[in-house]
Formats: sequence, C-alpha cells, structure tokens
Amino acid sequence: MSRLAADFEQYDGLGLAELIRKKEVSPGEVLAATLERIDTRNPAVNAVVMRMDEQARGAIRAGLPDGPFKGVPYLLKDLGVLYTGTITSFGSRLYANYTADHDSEIVARLKRAGLVIAGKTNTPEMGIAPSTEPRLFGPTRNPWKLTHSAGGSSGGAAAAVAIGMLPMAHATDGGGSIRIPASACGLFGLKPTRARNPAGPDAGEGWSGASIGHAVTWSVRDSAALLDATAGPDVGDPYWAPPMARPFLHEVGRDPGRLRIALTVTPWIEGPVDPECAEAARAAARLCASLGHHIEEARPQIDEAAWLQATLTIVTASLTFALETRAAALGRILKEDDVEPITWQRVQLGRSLSAADYARAIHTVHRTGRVVARFLETHDVLLTPTMAKPPHPLGVLSLSTTDPAAFMAARSASVGFTSLFNSSGHPAMSVPLGMSQSGLPLGVQFAARFGDEATLFRLASQLEAAQPWKDRRPGDPA
Repeated sequence: MSRLAADFEQYDGLGLAELIRKKEVSPGEVLAATLERIDTRNPAVNAVVMRMDEQARGAIRAGLPDGPFKGVPYLLKDLGVLYTGTITSFGSRLYANYTADHDSEIVARLKRAGLVIAGKTNTPEMGIAPSTEPRLFGPTRNPWKLTHSAGGSSGGAAAAVAIGMLPMAHATDGGGSIRIPASACGLFGLKPTRARNPAGPDAGEGWSGASIGHAVTWSVRDSAALLDATAGPDVGDPYWAPPMARPFLHEVGRDPGRLRIALTVTPWIEGPVDPECAEAARAAARLCASLGHHIEEARPQIDEAAWLQATLTIVTASLTFALETRAAALGRILKEDDVEPITWQRVQLGRSLSAADYARAIHTVHRTGRVVARFLETHDVLLTPTMAKPPHPLGVLSLSTTDPAAFMAARSASVGFTSLFNSSGHPAMSVPLGMSQSGLPLGVQFAARFGDEATLFRLASQLEAAQPWKDRRPGDPA
C-alpha cells in the first residue's frame, strides 16, 4: 500500500488496471488510495460533491467484471447520468433530491468495463456555464491557481483529475464542457462524434444533438480505451455515429500520416483573442509542421449571427423544458427563486420562443454543420485555440453574477472556438500544449471529420510523445 501511495500518480487508468491484473495491488488498495486523495485534496478545490465510498466498496466485494479498467476508480459528473439509488442534482437546488431508480446506459457500460464509481463531481446549474460555480455546492477551484476557474461545465471532473485524485473522470460536452475544463486544468479532453456514446434510456440526445458524454484524462490512451468501452448505439437511439474501423485504443501510437491541418485563431463568436491563446495555437501548428504535417491558415465561413442565435434558442428551449418538467414532477410551477439569476433569464427567453423559432434553429445548425463538413473534405484537421482567453477568475462566470454583461463576454471567450463542433457534431479534442505566463494551462483544439476520432487519437498520441504533459502537474494547492 505504501508503494501505491507514493507512486499512484505515475499511473494512468490502464496502468492501474495492469497493476491489479498482475495482482501487485488489489482494487481495494487502489480505491483506498483514491479516497485518501479525495479526503486530503478535495477541500482545496471542491471538485467532488458526492461521496460514494460504500457503493464503491460494495462493488468490489460483489466482484468486478473483467473489463479493461477492472478495479480502477472513477467519478461521475453530477449531470446527465444516473446511478441507481443516488441523487443527480444537475448542480441545481431544484434537483437536489432527484434520486435515480436505474442506471443510465453509459453508467452500465462503465461498470461493465470494471470501473469502480466512487463519487460525483461538481457542475454549474444545468451545465449552462463554462465555469463550475453553482449556488448549490459552491465553486470548484483550479488546482493550478485556486482563485481561478477550473472551467465548466465539467469543472469538478477536471479539477479532480488535475489535482491527482484519480487519472480520469466522466465529463459531458454541450458547447465545450469537456474541452474547456481540460484546457483550464491541463488535461486531455475529447468530445466524441455526435451519438458515439449513448444518452439513454432517458433521452435520445442532449440539446438537440449538441451534447455528448465522455471523459477528461491525463493520457490519450485512457480516453481511447474508455471510448472503446462505452461507444455504440443503445436500443431505440434515434441515430448512430459511423462505426469505427478498429478499436480506438489501436489508433494510439499509429502513424497519422501527413495531415492537412487548417489553422485559425479567429473564433466563430466575435470577441478578442488573448495573444497567449493565439500563440499556443500557432506554437502547436509549428510543432505539427515539425512532425511532417502541412499547415495552412483557413477556416469554415458560416453565418455566425444566425448560428449563434440558433444555439441560444436550442439551449434555452431544452433548459426550459427540463426545468419546467422537474417543477411539474414536484407538483408546482417553476419560480424565479428555484434557479440562479442567469438561469432564470434563460428560462424567460425560452418561454418567449415559438415552435417556428425552434424549427428555424434546427435548420440553421444543420446548415452550419454542412459548411463545416464540406470544409473538412479538403482539410483533415482544423486547429484552433481551445479558449479565447486563459481561465477566468472565479465569480466572473457565476450564474448568480451581478454583472451579466461581464458574464456574457467571458462566456463568449470560453465557447467561441468550441461550440461550433457541438452544432456540427464533429469530434474535437483539447490537447494541453500551452501555458500562460501566469502559470495557467492553455489547451489547443483539434477537430476532425464526422466519425473520425481515429485521426484525432493518432495525432494526439503523436503530440503526447513529442511534448509530454503528464508530468507537468499543479503544485500543492495548500
């Protein structure tokens, strides 16, 4: 046990699973090491908002499936996925007692992979902010700088992994919510192709196809192996992602060939781009060129105003539906004090929308997706900064802010590069290649053709080998 306590952070998820498979450590010892880290490190960052120690121990006692991650601890995001007998709060007081009577399909698949689910991580209310500062649980702090945001909406997951509680954690992405916290916390974060992972059995899709779940990880290979374990349609899904040619883990380390990479540092939501973020992308382009890839500056040209309005319509309509449905289940009408101020503003907008507004929005995002798809017929990969600014100080992106204008500017800076690929459904990843002068990580985003996570995993593993990031970790937050 002492050896594991000293060396725990040297192992990714597959590495821990290999130790267990060789019987060098037991699942109970690995869980104990993780719980000890949650005990000692969570107070600094407020990443884990629900402990599931007894469920985790019970799963080990019952006998774990012989999957690729047998005995490896894992955390679920407190949004969008259900675990029988536990609360999923969505970061909202309205859902504070919402207890599941079944597992989500992706949770069932994670269990079959042998993962030991040990808790749930913090998220902003209903996942609608790119920072994790819910009124319900309080803010998650960035392990690299405790006064700053860990990103959102999967900020709790990213902070837990970055501070070394465990090597990977569940995350979801509806506008950048995997890639933004991965960027803010110095992790690898891949948003899969639309419908690659299931959303059921309670939903066929999230935010009209914009949202999908996966993970934040230290290593590229963990992300690939996790996706192998969870990918594929569920019974009754409305549509499927294209099947992969081989397991994603087999793509890791495979030669990506000479890729045609388009570079842009101009976001699709108008606003300034911090020079450090732009330089991180340009430095990544130079690294890619040194690896033999062809780089040219180019970007898909979309109707940005129409697309932005469409995404706002879809998210607010979906949000209003979810909150009003929950209030009705509680036997009452949704009220202003049920939710945070920015959330309530979105509900008011949602209530003002018409059926034609929603239909127009769907038409717009589909048209936008075709523009992106045509662009990627002549380019293999599109390279951008992940965020237009380094992580913001806490408070700016709180849904309870008293400065909505500052919130909107910071939100645009967070999602201006990422949200397009939620609308189009293309896979996109944030790779931790940059650092700001103030000591905060800066991610770089790569997007690929629909269904082509394989190219991203090949490129990411090449970049990981060329510029390793796993040993670049935050210091003691105390």
